[in-house]
Amino acid sequence: MSCGDPHEIDCSEVLLDVHRFLDGEIDEARTSRIRQHLDECSPCLRQFGIEREVKQLVARCCGADRAPDDLRFRIVAQLQRVTLEYGTIEFRPE
Repeated sequence: MSCGDPHEIDCSEVLLDVHRFLDGEIDEARTSRIRQHLDECSPCLRQFGIEREVKQLVARCCGADRAPDDLRFRIVAQLQRVTLEYGTIEFRPE
């Protein structure tokens, strides 16, 4: 995905890091660059919003349960692979 405009960080890099960004698992400098990118790029901001909604939905449904780290890493890797292979996935709540 790309909005067609040049950015300091490429759209694909932002989308690869979106889960780590949401979880606060990246350093402040990268966080700042991702925030700037999201401010400038509406397609990435839209995808970020979808990812955030899914994360919040899972948190509400699963309460305080935390998935084991190995499961979490496998899921994130699979989501990144799918995103790279197929582009963004549009989430439409019913």
